[in-house]
Amino acid sequence: MMSNNEQFDSNSTTVVVDGQIVLGDEEIPAAMEEEEEIDGGTDLSNKPLRIMRKAKRPSRMTRSLSTGDDPAINGEVADVLGNLHGIKPQPFSKNSRKSRNGRGRGLPKKGGAGGKGVWGRPGSEIGVDGNTNDVNDPNYDSDSQEEVTLKEVEPELSEEDLKKVVEPIIQEYFDHGDTQEVLETLYELGIGRLRVKIPCMAISVAMDKKAHHREMISRLLSDMYGCYLGMDEMTLSFNQLLADLPELTLDIPDAPMMVGQFLARAIADDCLPPKYVQNYSGKPDCEHGKAALHKAFVLLNMKHGIVRLDNVWGVGGGERPVKSLIKKMVLLLKEYLSSGDIAEATRCLQELDVPHFHHELVYEAIVMVIEDSSDRAAEMMTKLLKSLCDAVIITPNQMRQGTWRVYNAMPEICLDVPAAYPLLDKIVTVLYENGIVDDKTYKDLPSRGRKRFMSEGDGGRVKENSLS
Repeated sequence: MMSNNEQFDSNSTTVVVDGQIVLGDEEIPAAMEEEEEIDGGTDLSNKPLRIMRKAKRPSRMTRSLSTGDDPAINGEVADVLGNLHGIKPQPFSKNSRKSRNGRGRGLPKKGGAGGKGVWGRPGSEIGVDGNTNDVNDPNYDSDSQEEVTLKEVEPELSEEDLKKVVEPIIQEYFDHGDTQEVLETLYELGIGRLRVKIPCMAISVAMDKKAHHREMISRLLSDMYGCYLGMDEMTLSFNQLLADLPELTLDIPDAPMMVGQFLARAIADDCLPPKYVQNYSGKPDCEHGKAALHKAFVLLNMKHGIVRLDNVWGVGGGERPVKSLIKKMVLLLKEYLSSGDIAEATRCLQELDVPHFHHELVYEAIVMVIEDSSDRAAEMMTKLLKSLCDAVIITPNQMRQGTWRVYNAMPEICLDVPAAYPLLDKIVTVLYENGIVDDKTYKDLPSRGRKRFMSEGDGGRVKENSLS
């Protein structure tokens, strides 16, 4: 703890001890002047004056020592301190913002408003309006901001992006057949005003597919109406579809007929107004548009047309009853035996769209050859099955399954055709030679041996080692 005769300034290296000024490690005698100061009747004339000088910066000290005009220090102290040549201003760095001449006060340039990356002159923030919208601004005040109203905005896709997004959804719909899942996906996308193009895109994709795919699109449009699209939007979509018919016909020659069926089905499902065909606003000039409208007009005006339009695409694929499929395959084979047209028979089989049921065709073909019992029927059926197997329309698994069904049904077939086993052996051998039946199926071919009876004295017993 310092005594009364000792004073120390924390901001300076100057210490006054009993009338002497000490700078650093040196002691400098200080001249004292008596000064009278009357304050409340106190006489200070007999007390020595203690002078304390703050050495803030070298530049200011150098100026004070060189000029001696500082009123806080008298002439004698200035002369003594002026001889201290060891105290020099420290060199300034390259990016220093302080004055570079020796006469400055050591303050920043332009009062702190100059240089890069500074906030400006101290006190300048007082005149700045604090009503700013930038949260990162130091002057941002959330209480002084005006009330902001947020509106929900749906980002819209471009037509090219819409096609890239919608087509995979339609292709996936053909696999699962869930219309609700499609609608939920479309809602999540937030398509906006371009959603009127979705029916047109869906129909364009379905026209390249089969009949049951077009039936699925018709159901999708029916479920989409009312909850996702209105009648006006559905009308605009079909208008666009009729306008695009010339381009669609280049790739799909039957496009006008299909569009007419879609039109009639949409009217039957109440997705379009009943007078749409008569009052079509576009009045198409092209022949394709007129053909589509004429097709829809014929379908709507036939007897019980609205009811029949529920099956305008037919009953596709596995939705048909098994008896109906069997009947169609039998008629297909009988027509082939009459005409001999393999291409027509192939087309009819593919239109049934039941690849999992082709083993029925193999079964009916072999049974028909056994019942006909002619070389012509065997030769024609061999050619048909050979063509279908080479085109992989009938797979080896389906061929094997159909042949085994004939093996299992031989006891019943023999009731109508006693010579069924030799005929089966003949037809299967021909199929094996043409590479239609594999080795395993041919080796497992069953055969019934001829029963040899002993004389009447043996009681009609069958000989154990009968010849085959």
